[in-house]
Amino acid sequence: MLAYSTLSEAVNDLQRRGYIHDLTAAEKCLICDARGVHLDPAEFEIDEFHRFEGMSDPEDQSIVYAISAKAHGIKGILVNAYGMDASPMTQAMVAKLATH
Repeated sequence: MLAYSTLSEAVNDLQRRGYIHDLTAAEKCLICDARGVHLDPAEFEIDEFHRFEGMSDPEDQSIVYAISAKAHGIKGILVNAYGMDASPMTQAMVAKLATH
């Protein structure tokens, strides 16, 4: 797996490698606004992920996921907080994202 120094470095490289859709995490699914698609946990795969901690604040933690949903022709990026600032999600979403 590639190692990145910064979140922006990871996002830029993933975009260069074809992960062009911005994804957002909802309670029960991922949302791709550009395609108008809601992805249930069974509809996407996590191809890779990278964790980052803020240099000045260890509580500033984020994770970037490279996600594909072949049935929808989507390769996208989800940037999410982890730890105390993680967004509220159903168990299915947490389980899917936590497998990595």
